[in-house]
Amino acid sequence: MQFKYPDLLWALFLLLVPIFIHLFQLRRFKKTPFTNVALLQKVKTQSKKAKNLKKLLLLCTRLLLFTSLIIAFAQPYFAKKDVFKKRETIIYIDNSFSMQAPNNGTSILQNTIQELIKNTPKEKEFSLFTNTDTYKNVVLKEIQNNLLSLEFSSNQLQLKDIILKANTLFSSNGSSIKDFIIISDFQKKNNSAVIDSIANINVYTVKQQPNTFTNISIDSVYVSNTDATNIELSANLTANKNANNTAVALYNNDTLTAKTSAAFNKTKKAKVKFTLPKNVKINGRIELTDAGLLYDNNFYFTINKKEKIKALIISNTETNFLNKILSNDEFTTSVTTLNQLNYSKITSQNLIVLNEINSIPESLKNALIAFTKNGGSLLVIPSLQVEPKNYNALLFNYFNTNIKGITKIERKITGINFSHNLYKNVFQKRVTNFQYPTVNSSFIVSTTSPSILNYQDGSPFLLGANGFYFFTSSLSTENSNFKGSPLIVPTIYNIGYNSFNIPKLYSTINKPTNLDIETTLDKDVVLKIVKDKSEIIPQQQAFTNKTTLTFTNAPKNAGIYTIKKGNIDLGTISFNYNREESKLQYINTNTIINSTESNSISQLLTNLENNQKVHELWKWFVIFALFFVILEVLIQKYFK
Repeated sequence: MQFKYPDLLWALFLLLVPIFIHLFQLRRFKKTPFTNVALLQKVKTQSKKAKNLKKLLLLCTRLLLFTSLIIAFAQPYFAKKDVFKKRETIIYIDNSFSMQAPNNGTSILQNTIQELIKNTPKEKEFSLFTNTDTYKNVVLKEIQNNLLSLEFSSNQLQLKDIILKANTLFSSNGSSIKDFIIISDFQKKNNSAVIDSIANINVYTVKQQPNTFTNISIDSVYVSNTDATNIELSANLTANKNANNTAVALYNNDTLTAKTSAAFNKTKKAKVKFTLPKNVKINGRIELTDAGLLYDNNFYFTINKKEKIKALIISNTETNFLNKILSNDEFTTSVTTLNQLNYSKITSQNLIVLNEINSIPESLKNALIAFTKNGGSLLVIPSLQVEPKNYNALLFNYFNTNIKGITKIERKITGINFSHNLYKNVFQKRVTNFQYPTVNSSFIVSTTSPSILNYQDGSPFLLGANGFYFFTSSLSTENSNFKGSPLIVPTIYNIGYNSFNIPKLYSTINKPTNLDIETTLDKDVVLKIVKDKSEIIPQQQAFTNKTTLTFTNAPKNAGIYTIKKGNIDLGTISFNYNREESKLQYINTNTIINSTESNSISQLLTNLENNQKVHELWKWFVIFALFFVILEVLIQKYFK
């Protein structure tokens, strides 16, 4: 038991006063003669004992009365020792797409919000944040409507980011009690088993477990085959449980184009195919009907008029292998000798290939530097008769690559940098044993550019990044058999393909995406993407013959967006939500270290509220005082 005003307890010493009066009270007795002394002595004794007992009872009653009053004024209570400390509460609500999972007919996010509104004290101040919104130092009525209209988000915070953000919302007061409540379904992909401990913060986890349900998602869409007139489009579907055949429809804008059925195999996967006409612009949407998660039931894709990539080959030798790879289907390739080069054509190209040029004139060097600065890509295939000083004027000063000498030792090309952007989606698995190409003579170089292909000693055969690529050996048949290697086609093709970022079938929201538009921008003119009433101005960089758009955190919503330059439509681009949340894999919150698990929001809020309650006892002591007053009256009246 604790006291709000403990200093008043010193008044208990005043109880000694009536005790002393009772023990040392002085009274003069008057003597009265009487004849029958023996009889009077017996009556006198009996009367004195009764009187002394009555006085003792009255003394105890009064002592207890005053004791109760003194304690009542000291205001006793039962509570935890830190109950009068300032308390701060922060709540995180996960509103990611996985919270769309159904639970008793509604989503677990809706159930979470309803339970939170029902059990949160109306006047209690707290802070709350989601994956998209933050409310600091508010009461429930201020944000209740916002919570009821809370939308699902594709942005799912990592557990460590949730903790860091909560820490920024807490005050710097080290003496306050800080409670942080995490309400989520705790998907496995986003959570670690350990929460970094933060001083004076109590972390509570409330896992919102959905009912068992079947969810079917469209995972990816790709072109699986093409011919002279048609495109075969394939879509991969995944179910979390054994699923029945599901209807899948294909729309072009809002027009139903085709419909089929997806049959799932034992691995809970399915594939559907659609045939589309070639060279036709399509703003496509693949749709299925599924009562599980709703966000993964639509998949958007765009097939625009394909722009050909412009490539210029400057060569003094044969270029048949380059012409075959940079073919007319996807490239507009022109070939010229160094003497016949029209410098005015350089600025309009996307890729320039220097093939077996012995010397680079100063005028060409300056033109190539300006070309690469304006977003163009450069591939250099040297001859064995190069003039190192002449090449280094271009390579070293602008691309941090320096030719230091030549070696005529035969070397094998054994290493592939699979993580390089040039080889993404080229290999199904990492190849470690293949027919190694060889070179008879090669250059010794020093460079800061990353290696793409390596010799057996680890030195680079092909290096480059950011639109610059350099072979350290001649590719002539007299010097190397690399032209006959399976690596030649994906290497040269991807160098050309990456020189101009053609719009893909689709992009994924929250993943960096670059897109090149064949247009130039005047002063104060910007490109924007438009969908319905939504307009977004992406990050953009204007070059001589193109404009590069970069998408990182925008847009937020999936769909097909029109690229506009003023009132002119330049094409469309489609965005889809990441499908990671469709996997429906959850962690056991008991394994999260430095946190306390709670079964429900209402139970946790009740427990926290009880921890802050003060059980006041002064009323009981007032009642005791009244009781002793009544008891004294009864003793005075009825005790003889």
